[in-house]
Amino acid sequence: MKLIGLTAFGGPEVLAPHDVAEPHAGPGQVRIRVRAAAVSPTDTAVRTGGYGGSEPAEPLAPGMDAAGVIDEVGEPTGELDTSAWEVGQEVMAIALPSGPHGGAYVEFLVADADSLSRVPTGLSLEEASTLPMNGLTALQALDRLGIGEGGTFAVTGAAGTLGVYAVALAKRRGLTVVAEAAEKDRERVLAAGADHVVPRGDDVAERIREIAADGVDGLLDAAVQNELALPAVRAGGGFATVRGWSAPEDSDVTVHKIMVFDDYHHGGKLDQIVDAVESSALTPDYGRSLPAEQAPEAHRLLAEGGQRGRIVLTF
Repeated sequence: MKLIGLTAFGGPEVLAPHDVAEPHAGPGQVRIRVRAAAVSPTDTAVRTGGYGGSEPAEPLAPGMDAAGVIDEVGEPTGELDTSAWEVGQEVMAIALPSGPHGGAYVEFLVADADSLSRVPTGLSLEEASTLPMNGLTALQALDRLGIGEGGTFAVTGAAGTLGVYAVALAKRRGLTVVAEAAEKDRERVLAAGADHVVPRGDDVAERIREIAADGVDGLLDAAVQNELALPAVRAGGGFATVRGWSAPEDSDVTVHKIMVFDDYHHGGKLDQIVDAVESSALTPDYGRSLPAEQAPEAHRLLAEGGQRGRIVLTF
């Protein structure tokens, strides 16, 4: 099968097509004929070796978001029940490049039965492929922060895919949302559901406290502003970081380190994403598609910044 991946860490040019052995679904697994794989900053970190480890001995496929059609279903096991899945179903799934099944930039992806969900009604596979990783990251952050209905929630970098998903899902929980975004993205985050928009900048905490004087109950730092954003949170509140940052020891704010990899076996959370889309609470952040062979160009475009809507590779 075709795999778009790398055999040495480096720039976008290391991504190339490789012909590798076709995998098959084993017990507790399904095989997905991948049609679409979203491209995200996580993929670029895999490509550059940002997660550590030695260079791959075999072609390594990046990609944590896949959508396609099931073409094989393995026998159910005690832990992984495949009975809900059948050949021909359109599904979306989270993939782990460092896991036993590899990343999503492949023609055929084997997935554990609890790592996928059906494609929301009315969505294309390209649109659906933008949902798993960032949707699960936003849900994990909101769950860990545990803000009750009527509470206040802030998001830095709210115009990115993670940001707009977090805004939409927070509004669905009845939270008041303060979004940090550039002026050119103001309408984008308001459309996602933000109640207030503050301008980007090093004074983000001050701007947020102009709206929530005592500080917000919780904040998702999608822009990785770390110590600049921390003072926006009230004493006893929560701060969700997506890059493993640790607050000063004397901080009175709880830092939650969000690791979407931990939600691989939480397909039920993907079902929440499906419900949010079908209730019109969440809109897929799809931008444009490129053929899988143009993965290097997709990574270059992502590195240039300013992309709005996920770039999706099609197979």
